[in-house]
Amino acid sequence: MAILIFIIILWYTGLFFQTFFLHRYAAHQTFTMSKFAEKVCFFLTWVFQGSNYLSAYGYGVMHRMHHAYADTEKDPHSPKYDANVFAMMWRTKNIYQDINQKRIDVADKFTKNVPQWQSFDAFASSRISRVVWAAAYTIFFIAFATAWWQWLLLPVAFLMAPIHGVIINWFAHIYGYRNFKVSDTSKNLLPFDFLMMGEGYHNNHHTHSGRANFGVKWHEIDVTYCIMVVLDKLHCIKLNKTKA
Repeated sequence: MAILIFIIILWYTGLFFQTFFLHRYAAHQTFTMSKFAEKVCFFLTWVFQGSNYLSAYGYGVMHRMHHAYADTEKDPHSPKYDANVFAMMWRTKNIYQDINQKRIDVADKFTKNVPQWQSFDAFASSRISRVVWAAAYTIFFIAFATAWWQWLLLPVAFLMAPIHGVIINWFAHIYGYRNFKVSDTSKNLLPFDFLMMGEGYHNNHHTHSGRANFGVKWHEIDVTYCIMVVLDKLHCIKLNKTKA
């Protein structure tokens, strides 16, 4: 039971900071917050993503490119231009690293106002950090695993963020339903997105990319947006009203 609870906590906490901080803040800037709060989010993203920490700069820039070039040859990740999900993951990783380490030139429109904390990113993205987190996960499994099948979940802990990415960037471009006609293959995965905290409303998001609330229909409850509303009421963040 402890292992399942651990994986569920890792799944939703890591996912929250991916969608809240990396996606809606870094890439789309659907809300504002203080520089102190921004640094807190950098730290908490590292804590909850652990061995699969993603930089706000690398993620934000790459995601903007995904919207600009969705399902074309310039798209950093697309089922249309990758032979299989593993090929897409590998290509995405390489493009992300090239962007984050500034090995390629990127147009200003993709980098404008994307938050960056270079010294922290260098530490959080380091091999030492990733290995320490992986070792911590392994020790937890040694201490609490009670059945052989629970060890099958250890690679999920190691690769949680890439798994989240695959669900949206691969499966949400193949399976699901559409509310809007768009020029790409984006779809909504679930009528109520309990699995991806609103990220699964991918067709809605591709239609209204700057909107803080990814849900459109009455049943499309965006859990992350609900949390954002509470944080706005508490004055932790300030939602851009035109994007709500």
